[in-house]
Amino acid sequence: MQDSILNDNYYELSVKTHNFYDNIIDLIFSLGFESIQERDNEIILRDESDLVDVEFGINEYAKALANALNLQNDLTTNITIWQNKDWINEYKKAVKPIMVDNIYIHPSWEEPVKNAINIIIDPALAFGSGHHESTNMCLGLIQKYAKSNMNAIDVGCGSGILSIALAKLGCNVSTCDTDELAIQSTLENTKLNNVNIDKIWTGSIAGLDTKYDIVVANIIADVIFMLQNDLKKILKPNGYLILSGILNKYDDRIKRQFGEFELVQKCELNDWVSFVFKN
Repeated sequence: MQDSILNDNYYELSVKTHNFYDNIIDLIFSLGFESIQERDNEIILRDESDLVDVEFGINEYAKALANALNLQNDLTTNITIWQNKDWINEYKKAVKPIMVDNIYIHPSWEEPVKNAINIIIDPALAFGSGHHESTNMCLGLIQKYAKSNMNAIDVGCGSGILSIALAKLGCNVSTCDTDELAIQSTLENTKLNNVNIDKIWTGSIAGLDTKYDIVVANIIADVIFMLQNDLKKILKPNGYLILSGILNKYDDRIKRQFGEFELVQKCELNDWVSFVFKN
């Protein structure tokens, strides 16, 4: 996507709270926002659409939480409007490539690294870039458990970064997302990285009768719980289920809900946790 077809402005919503931070993060992810920035009790969303309705909804949710939990409502929000070309240029200055084991994720304006698996993702124009803890852990786990010629599925593909990693590791990859923009982003990024996705569709895995050696779901815990039966159904015997995007407060519940599988690995990074289960 070129700067010339971007909207003139983009919107930045700052949300600050200590009392309801985890609740607000969960709400934001449930609304489909995956490209966010976190820093010291502040969450920053950026979008080319007006975020006024989102701001209103977050404030109403905080009021309800304050009443239900008998806590002080310490949430504050602010929307800033920026020019898109300024945002792109500033973002290019700020964003840094990242190495996760042998996978090097870099924007298109940075040079690839020799003897590494290079993945090009332009974070200013995508849903995920590998910097978030959950995606970072997922990339490491994929390299450990995904083998050439395995059949793999990326449930909730976002930018397609995990699908691309699976393809570059030699897997036969299927991918899906309920957000059409995520599907478009994944298609653009697979072309940018010269990889092939076997099947890609807008939607979920409900009713899917194909089984996979590797099932990856880097999505929020509430959606994982909703999809748990489908995730279990599509996993082959001796297959690996990689779950990420989970705040550590859901640790015990995840282990209970997937207790029929063998827990072979758990990773933690800051407030986030990832699991690998074996069927």
